[in-house]
Amino acid sequence: MDVRELHDHSTRVLDEIARSVVVDRAVLRRILTGALSQGHVLLEDVPGTGKTLTAQSFATALGLSFSRIQFTPDLLPADVTGTYVFDERDRSFEFSEGPLFANVVLADEINRASPKTQAALLEAMAEGQVTVDGETHPLPDPFFVIATQNPVEQGEGTFPLPEAQKDRFLVKDSLGYPDEEGELELLDRRDARDEPTPTVSSVLSTDRVREMQRVPETVRVDGEIKQYIVDIVRATRENPRVAVGVSPRGCQRLFEVVRATAAVHGRSFVIPDDVKAVVHATVAHRIVPTAEATVDNVERSQLVDDVLAEVSVPTVSRGERA
Repeated sequence: MDVRELHDHSTRVLDEIARSVVVDRAVLRRILTGALSQGHVLLEDVPGTGKTLTAQSFATALGLSFSRIQFTPDLLPADVTGTYVFDERDRSFEFSEGPLFANVVLADEINRASPKTQAALLEAMAEGQVTVDGETHPLPDPFFVIATQNPVEQGEGTFPLPEAQKDRFLVKDSLGYPDEEGELELLDRRDARDEPTPTVSSVLSTDRVREMQRVPETVRVDGEIKQYIVDIVRATRENPRVAVGVSPRGCQRLFEVVRATAAVHGRSFVIPDDVKAVVHATVAHRIVPTAEATVDNVERSQLVDDVLAEVSVPTVSRGERA
């Protein structure tokens, strides 16, 4: 598969998902690039914006198996990973897979689970496997976590994700409210069907998704673009309002998402606009503001804006790279 074929498949997937959710296409594209980069996505937004429906729609459109985990304060790690169950027929213990064993896993309201249960996701997200009672069990391939959290519930009964956990997410984004036209379209769609929830059809298969995940590895990133990415990352560490900047792992993840973004647009090379399109969603949640910046209510996105304003944008000719 080449980038043009990936672009065609991506367009079909995004078109199908757009039939069920009224969300900015750029946001849907960033979620897709997260999946193609073999990463995980964190969606933070108020209730009722379509986070759960978006996750389900992605799984269905991509032709992948889907599992939903509703995170609650009493959820245990074994409820997520699975556990050994005694089989009386042959008097032995057999591993019973938990809901993590699916291609697309929706970790719904992840900030409502205890830190111990949140940590149970770490190995799965980082290694594609879980370890239970000393035994390692591989997860399906591909494996993609979409976690959601509601910022309005950051208080009693919630457990904010630690920075190390946030860093495991390749992309952090927000669906946001639809504009007036989008909200009217939402009502028109509901009026035109007999069921509360819209349906989505599968347009791809598991094998095809695996092929698509390999395509970004063929995308060329010239030295000027690599330097641009490094300059952005290093600028986050030097900003006086940032206590902890982007790590080397975060730098590599930005590089991977940028390549996937170019591929989704049908290009075999990266341009500066690809970096700008994903830098907020890939970098902002990896930044820790200083105490003073927090007191002043400085948003992480504003810190990213400051960094972008400081870093020189390389000039790359589309014709020379075609």
